[in-house]
This record gives sequence, C-alpha cells and structure tokens, in this order.
Amino acid sequence: MRAIVVGLGVQGHKRRKFAGADFVAAVDPLNAEAEYRRIEDVPLASFDAALACIPDEPKIEVLTYLLRHGKHVLVEKPLWAADDRQISALEALARAQRVVCYTAYNHRFEPHYVRMRELLRSGRLGRVYRCRMFYGNGTARLVRDSAWRDRGAGVLLDLGSHLLDTVRFWFGDVGDDFEVAAANCYENRAHDHVVLMSRAGAPHLELEMTLLSWRNHFTCDVFAERGSAHIRSLCKWGPATFTHRTRVLPSGRPPEEVETLEQEDPTWVLEYAHFMALCAARAPADLANDRWLNRTLRVLGEAAARKAAR
Repeated sequence: MRAIVVGLGVQGHKRRKFAGADFVAAVDPLNAEAEYRRIEDVPLASFDAALACIPDEPKIEVLTYLLRHGKHVLVEKPLWAADDRQISALEALARAQRVVCYTAYNHRFEPHYVRMRELLRSGRLGRVYRCRMFYGNGTARLVRDSAWRDRGAGVLLDLGSHLLDTVRFWFGDVGDDFEVAAANCYENRAHDHVVLMSRAGAPHLELEMTLLSWRNHFTCDVFAERGSAHIRSLCKWGPATFTHRTRVLPSGRPPEEVETLEQEDPTWVLEYAHFMALCAARAPADLANDRWLNRTLRVLGEAAARKAAR
C-alpha cells in the first residue's frame, strides 16, 4: 500500500515514520521537506492511501478530493465540519468508491485503555457509578504561538475529542447531556482548561482537560458496584499503571491487581496496522462516531465560549 502524508507537522512526521516503506511522498505548503505543495500536485497513480495530518478547516475539502479519486484516507482527529451533513456526505462518497475513511484516535490502542474496556465488558465491576478522567499537557505556550491552533474551542477540540471518544470506546452510546462545568483561558486566546460533566445517565462522567499541566499526565478512575479501576499515565509518558481493586463487604482494604508498563508508545504502529487492515478489506466507512463528536463538540464549544465570557 503506497501512502502519502498530507501535512508534514508534528503528527505528519509521526505518520511518515510509522508508514515505513509504504511512504512515498509528503504534501505541505510550507515545509521544505515535502515533495509537493498541494494535494492536487501529487500524481494520482503514485499512491493508494493518504494520511491527512492537517488543520480542521480544510479537512472536508481535502478528504472529498481524495475519496472522489478512490483513495483510502486516515485523518487526524477530530473530523470537524461546519455541518454534520458534510460528514455524512464523506461517508456516502467513501462507500460509493469502496474506500476507507478512518478518523485516527490512537489512544484506543493504548494497552491500558484496551484493558479497561475488557474489564468493563466482562461485568466484573458490576454497575458502574462514575468515571472521571484528567488529561493534561504543558503545551499552552506552543499553542499560543501557533496562528491556527490558538483559536476556537482550543483544548476542547484537541484533548476533549480524545476524552469523549474514550467514553464511547468504553461505554458505548452515551447521552447528549454534557455540560461545561468550567472553561478558562488562563494564558491563551482559546480555552486552555475545560471541565465537562454528564450526570443524567450511567455512569456519571467528569472529564477535565488542560494545556497547563507542566508534566504531561493522564488519570482515570472508574468507581463501580463491585470495585474500581484506575489508570495512571500513558505509555508515551510512562511508566503507566493499571489497577483493579475488588470491593470488600461491608468495608475493608480491597485486594488489588496491578500492572505497570514501561515501554515505547505502541499506539501509532498498532493504529497504522489497523488502518491498513481496513484498507485491505475495503471496510465500509462508518462515521457515526464522528457525527456525534462533531455535534457534541460544537455545542460544548459554544457553551464554553459563553462561560469563559462571563
């Protein structure tokens, strides 16, 4: 499978690295490393798939061009559109052309994320009461110095899209009752700290994201009827620990199963292999998750703007 990288920034360099021998060329209007400046300049006969690592605004236009010409596409999250119907149109086009349109959420391949999903599906925890997640990095200054990143909903689109996707990965369909509990622009024009809450369904959810965590960190706590499960950190920031505690009745110190990983981040190579497998099978495009995320992020972005303006 011959692959091009569209957008040779931080993510584009990673995608190029893990595409390995599949990589044939890069497209970037500014980066001198790229062989082409525009996607239209790349000979269509020279590639089969594109790894789109581009800003949100041109995504629909670029993906439409690629899909219309029968190219498989991996696009970095989130798949943003001004109108949800644009995402549906991409899905219909990909299906008509029998090519893959896949939105990359590489954290789904994080080992402890997979383990959490398996534990939740096993039923060993019983009824799940509450899940809270914190995702923070220290990129506020880098974002502020970027003309296209420090705008709009800021951290909500960047890290919030990961957290909302994780909720769906673990718990399936969830409601649309999310509310913005906090939205702050401490250092940036766009939001650099947001807290989301969802209390109507089960489990109750609390999602906090920030660009002001000077040491990159992720935590998750799931509290349930028969115990709890906890994640501390990601492999890329390791060591990363998963803890499963089994409840003791009526009370008492619970026994623990603990697994700590110290390894390179495996998610990029695993996700690329997954994408290649989808392409080989010509799996029908399914962008239902993207439509939900797009709608939810748009509503929450508007709510965050109102809260930050108070």
